[in-house]
Amino acid sequence: MKNMDENGLDEEERLLATDFFQEMRRQLLSHGGVSEGTSMRKMLEPFLLSPEKRREIPVIGDPSHATMARLRCFYNAIAVLIEKECGLMARPLLDMNHEGFGVMMIVVGKLVALDRVLRDVHRFGFADLSRMKDEADKLLAVALQRIGDHGVVAGL
Repeated sequence: MKNMDENGLDEEERLLATDFFQEMRRQLLSHGGVSEGTSMRKMLEPFLLSPEKRREIPVIGDPSHATMARLRCFYNAIAVLIEKECGLMARPLLDMNHEGFGVMMIVVGKLVALDRVLRDVHRFGFADLSRMKDEADKLLAVALQRIGDHGVVAGL
């Protein structure tokens, strides 16, 4: 039997109801090539990569267009959450070579609020939805901390 909360939601339903996953849904609907009737679980399946599946993917490889779209959706969702939290425009910038190595930055004003070196992007994914949310929360916290520490630069 599933562990339900007072609203009758199980753990996965509570997770999918968070701001992050609701924004992921919006990003996927607008950029990810999924339709309105698709379930959240189905939309997010391409982001899930078990350790076994990850081992099956060669260490060296070029990222597909679908993988790059998922990467952009993930970081776009974080940028939108930054905007919601601080009220300043957050711009995700991706610089990637054809082999899947590069950097993702989210810029707020003149401040690089988040910078992330990316490697092996063709293997981009998360073991489960909880880990995906944890990673997004961690990146969001780093960005908001930098904005708080350097508010003048972020406001330029």
